[in-house]
Amino acid sequence: MTTSTKQSYERNDMKSESNNQSKTLLPEPTLRRLPWYLAYVSQLRRSGVETVSSTQIAKEICVDASQIAKDLSFVAIRGKTRIGYDVAELEKQLSDFLGFKQTHKAFMIGAGSLGGALIQDRGLMQYGLNIVAGFDIDEKVVGKTINGVPIFHIDEIKRQQALYGAKIAVLAVPVECAQQVTDRVIEAGLKAIWNFTPYRIKPNKEIVVQNTSIYAHLALMYNRMRE
Repeated sequence: MTTSTKQSYERNDMKSESNNQSKTLLPEPTLRRLPWYLAYVSQLRRSGVETVSSTQIAKEICVDASQIAKDLSFVAIRGKTRIGYDVAELEKQLSDFLGFKQTHKAFMIGAGSLGGALIQDRGLMQYGLNIVAGFDIDEKVVGKTINGVPIFHIDEIKRQQALYGAKIAVLAVPVECAQQVTDRVIEAGLKAIWNFTPYRIKPNKEIVVQNTSIYAHLALMYNRMRE
């Protein structure tokens, strides 16, 4: 191998490592803001708007324009001077980066009032989440369907995971059994948990966990209302 070829490989390796690091180090606050930008530019695109500046986005989203530019630079999206961002291209790149165009199969764990409502929310499909089956222990729902989605007994989860190939579990079970059900979900081979219970589950493997506690948000809202 020539010196120049070796140097070229080294540069490519460094570039690849740098790209991987930037993806890994993407700040969580940035990830939380990107869907806001996507929702706004999608609205602009539907209205026939072709370009938008970070200043315009800032006025609508109430985020500083410099922060918006920084957030978008994390995902290699840059506008043009005095022109701004191409709306259609910005929408596509944000949607692709956030994974909303890819279909992610999910199991709904707990098919009660909240779980049933999430199964019926077909809007989740617009963001790539496809709930393909539900699981419960209540004989009133096991063996039935909700909006065309079959509901199985929780004992069936491992066998159904092998059939459906779902990777995400949406957890909406009573708090007292949240950890026990989490252990079963992990044992069945699922890789991520969207946790709607107020319990801070403790995965025993390298599992992605996203906590969305409705009750915590309610407590925060009530507290702020008293100020």
